[in-house]
Amino acid sequence: SKPMDKLHGVAFILLIVGGLNVGLSALGLNVVNMLLGAWPAVEMIIYVLIGLSAIYEVATHKKNCKGCGSGAVA
Repeated sequence: SKPMDKLHGVAFILLIVGGLNVGLSALGLNVVNMLLGAWPAVEMIIYVLIGLSAIYEVATHKKNCKGCGSGAVA
């Protein structure tokens, strides 16, 4: 597979992790902090990667999305 496909896969996984973490934070849970709280620098890197993943997906979504690329309303 192409390197961009792999980048999309990693970005997608990071967005899932970030979305679940935000959703669970409504219940008072921060899974990223629970797993990486002992390593604040690593925790911050994960949050930065999640943010960069969101920017990447926003920037490349229309090109990669079959629904959006075909002119469908999404």
